[in-house]
Amino acid sequence: MCFGSIQNEECRIDAIAQSWAVISGAGDNDKKYISIQSLENHLVDKENGIIKLLDPPFDKSNLEPGYIKAYVPGTRENGGQYTHGAIWAIIAETILGFGEKAGELYRMINPIEHSRTKEAATKYKVEPYVIAADVSGQRNLAGRGGWTWYTGSASWMYETGIKYLLGLRIHKGILHMEPCIPNQWKEYSIRYQYGNSRYHIQVNNPNGKTTGVTSFKVNGEEIPEKQIALNHNGGIYKIEIEM
Repeated sequence: MCFGSIQNEECRIDAIAQSWAVISGAGDNDKKYISIQSLENHLVDKENGIIKLLDPPFDKSNLEPGYIKAYVPGTRENGGQYTHGAIWAIIAETILGFGEKAGELYRMINPIEHSRTKEAATKYKVEPYVIAADVSGQRNLAGRGGWTWYTGSASWMYETGIKYLLGLRIHKGILHMEPCIPNQWKEYSIRYQYGNSRYHIQVNNPNGKTTGVTSFKVNGEEIPEKQIALNHNGGIYKIEIEM
């Protein structure tokens, strides 16, 4: 019996398989959407503000996933939020163009959201200004933060916000924008330093879109290719994007 199977008593769904079917491009087109919908239905816990890694957690079945079964059900990789996996789920949402959902989930797992009230902070128990590697997801531990400061999830969170939501893409010295944002975001700006040059990027969203770039201007000049080769030798460039 494999992990992440509906036939299983435990681990019927696994966020990594659901997300990476989209991120890798390996999933069939229709199944990509189904996989993310299933993730939302079974792994997103809005009450505790987490995205679980798998569900139900390993406990008494004959499945042997390795060391994670030694964790109390609902903690760390055994059915809690393992934050790497939560962030990959958000990336998958942006790849499918779901700006509303991506923005909602990104905000939901932001640690500051676990400390808006004294009650929430008492439950979370760890620092609200750094990413926790894990957040527990079951019983009396639900919503309690785990290991902080050391996790690579922080860099994934940063990249997801800058690259996949705000859409700043740089490849081989070429800058272009692929925003995937909630439709109520009417504008935002980015300041980017490249060598001795500065790029002031203003994104306007007058029509309440979630994806797509209609107009790309650099210092007032329309750029049909909607991208620009970066120059590190100095200068200030004003990039105006309209979605």
